[in-house]
Amino acid sequence: MSEHKMILIGEKEFFIARILIKKIRDLQIDCSFVPCTVNDISENLEGVSLVALFMDDGERPKDKVIIYLTDIMKEKNLQLILVGEQYDIQCMVDRFPGDLIYKTFIRPVDNEKFAESIMEYMNKADAGELRKSILIVDDDPQYLLLVRDWLKDIYKVSMANSGMQAIKWLGNNKVDLILLDHEMPVTSGPQVLGMLRSDSDTRSIPVMFLTGKGDKESVMAVVALKPEGYILKSVSKEDLILKLQEFFIMHK
Repeated sequence: MSEHKMILIGEKEFFIARILIKKIRDLQIDCSFVPCTVNDISENLEGVSLVALFMDDGERPKDKVIIYLTDIMKEKNLQLILVGEQYDIQCMVDRFPGDLIYKTFIRPVDNEKFAESIMEYMNKADAGELRKSILIVDDDPQYLLLVRDWLKDIYKVSMANSGMQAIKWLGNNKVDLILLDHEMPVTSGPQVLGMLRSDSDTRSIPVMFLTGKGDKESVMAVVALKPEGYILKSVSKEDLILKLQEFFIMHK
């Protein structure tokens, strides 16, 4: 397993919290206790793969901490394990978006199941199962490989070199976003989008067009098809990654 790090956040480092931290460290995972403040959390997030929130005696995080955690976890694509009494956990489930919560543990905690859940998460992270998946569709093999190399360390990336190959691939696979070339021979990007939108299995998949034409008329023609967005092929690696990060944050 690759090196992983997690933090356990709480108002105080209670005895039970120390036991959980030891259990995590026994898994050869770097884990430390972090006080439940925005400053302390922000100073300890570097390299973190998973966050655990420990609550004791009704000491739940303050509103500003919840808001900060929600924003930063969306940005960094992290998930949260909640540990506490049932009422405290329910309060947090009502406050945090559901897709940020990986598991909940009602006290008294089953330490073995707690450890198994963390190992499960880290193994999924190693396998890339927790990454968002992107399908790139373009008839230019050099451009396909270029964009894949830009994104492969952040996302699960698949490729298709034609519209029909993409349709066939989507018959057996799921994806979080399609980057679709607007100008392709045989089956164009707009035709592919039409096929995707007419099929109940694929109509909800977000599509962003890739286009080599940046003039106003061409851009307006792309936007008129109502994709989730468009990206000029002249985009830099940094700007592409930023645009995709913004997209996934907005569509959490």
